Amino acid sequence: MSIVKSKTQKRKKYAPEYKAGLVLEIVSGKRTVAEIARTEKIKDSVLYEWRNEVVAKLPLLFAMDMPSQVQNEREKELEQLIGQLTIENQALKK
Repeated sequence: MSIVKSKTQKRKKYAPEYKAGLVLEIVSGKRTVAEIARTEKIKDSVLYEWRNEVVAKLPLLFAMDMPSQVQNEREKELEQLIGQLTIENQALKK
């Protein structure tokens, strides 16, 4: 568990991996919010906030694949264009 607490800061900061692990337990049904809140000494409202954030951003995970496919197609087009320009350039040099 990674908790960072500075002298001037009253809020605890949890590592993203730690948050993800707890939210995964909640979403999978392995443990309830109440169990985690009690054992980890974290307010249940904080856990609900983390869970809601994950659920809200989950569709973005699947949307991320589209840009990479579009990028790959664009790279192929550019490679073809480079090949054509190289051939034209060599023809003009002769």
